Amino acid sequence: MREVDFKRDKYDVWGKVEAIDYDPNRNADLAMILYEDGERRYILSPHGLKKGDKIISSEAAPIEPGNALPLSAIPVGTEIHNIEITKGKGAQMVRGAGSVATVFGKEENWSLVKLPSGEIRRFDPGCLAVIGQVGNIESKQRVLGKAGRSRNMGIRPSVRGTAMHPNAHPHGGGEGRSGVGMKHPKTVYGRSAVGKTRNKTKYSNRLIVQRRGGVREKLG
Repeated sequence: MREVDFKRDKYDVWGKVEAIDYDPNRNADLAMILYEDGERRYILSPHGLKKGDKIISSEAAPIEPGNALPLSAIPVGTEIHNIEITKGKGAQMVRGAGSVATVFGKEENWSLVKLPSGEIRRFDPGCLAVIGQVGNIESKQRVLGKAGRSRNMGIRPSVRGTAMHPNAHPHGGGEGRSGVGMKHPKTVYGRSAVGKTRNKTKYSNRLIVQRRGGVREKLG
């Protein structure tokens, strides 16, 4: 098990990339970093980072791939990944292979970030983010080749709801290819699965400036 440093809390200490390693637990590659004090840590390997490069986590770090800075110190238009939602908690967003977000702008007490989905979201300016795009961009073009490899990866077969018995799924039943067979698609729990299904009381609604698809929220 490779423990990844998502917090990037080793501040103002330069580290050198010793190797770029494969991780069977994620689609992104990892970079092994040897810091000046002798400690080694894994980080997500950004696109373009190579063996021998140096990285640092600091407010005054250069705007180069692999360096971690607070959002307040990153210029507008910079590509970033590995973004914290809560300051000091560690990165929770934009961590998959090939993922990239962009610093979109600044507000009074917020930094605006455009996420890979197209959503524009507010973040605490003190939250850390890493410069660059997550590496191993070609991961999404990978062809598994056979069902057995999916099973080895822990992916079980999935069956369409419309192919099921009506007792097994809300979409099931009917004679032949009858479609969903109800006015609106529902989840297996009977909840509506079409239209605006996001929880209206979700805590992070106030942090979304523009949803996916270009729908702007009321600023509040």
